[in-house]
Order: sequence, then structure tokens, then C-alpha cells
Amino acid sequence: MKLEQHKLYHIYNQGNNKEKIFYSSENYLYYLRKFRQLVLPHCDVLAYCLMPNHFHFLINSNKNSVELVQIGGIFMNKVTNGFRLLLSDYAQKINEQQKRSGALFRPKTKAKLVETQSEFYPSVCFHYIHQNPIKVNLATKIEQ
Repeated sequence: MKLEQHKLYHIYNQGNNKEKIFYSSENYLYYLRKFRQLVLPHCDVLAYCLMPNHFHFLINSNKNSVELVQIGGIFMNKVTNGFRLLLSDYAQKINEQQKRSGALFRPKTKAKLVETQSEFYPSVCFHYIHQNPIKVNLATKIEQ
């Protein structure tokens, strides 16, 4: 994911073949704990939603977000590396829990620059993320 400093991004990914990635409330909590540890120190989160087979984050990048880290011979920004570590760790845990193997997530986590869409798109994206569980009847109110 290529990021610029002080920009809004809609970051999302889905289970491979649209399969479930969260099987229990403990899975959601584990994912959020790892997110706080690996990604949150490198960006500001404005909205997020974890769905049974995908996730959404609306983040604001900051100076720390775009700092590069070297992984072997590859350089990547800290947010990309944070998501890489998060998804790898989480996939290993779920594969062990579910007695499965292989990719849990689609190969590429998307980072869509929100501000290039229109002046209203940041608001639309924010509401879309929060209303996602309601649209698929997983919740009846945003507070849930």
C-alpha cells in the first residue's frame, strides 16, 4: 500500500473466496488487540468495521505512517508492515483454530485514497463503514 502523509485512506480486505475470517467474539477481540499493537501506533483511525468475512478501516496517515521499514530487501511504510504482520499473525491463529491451511485473506489489502473521489466521499465512506453491519442485518443500530 502506497501512502502519503496527512491523507485519508479506506483500507479493506476480505476472506479468500469470500470465506469467513471471524468465527467467534474471541476472534474479533484477538484481531483488535493485535491491530492496536501492530497498526494503531502508526496511524489515526476514524472508523472501522469488522464483518464475518471482511474488514474496513478509515485511517488518517501521519508522519509515522509513511516512515519506511526494511524487511529483508524490501522497504515498506509502517502501516503496510503493520497490516502485513497483523494479517499473517491472525491467519496463523485462525488456521490453527479451524484446522485449515492456506490463505485466509485475499492477496492484497486495498488502500483507497478517499480524498480523490469527491469532497463528500470522506463522509460517505465514514457512514458506509459504520452502517455496513446494519445493511446485512448483523445489527439494528450503529451503537451495536
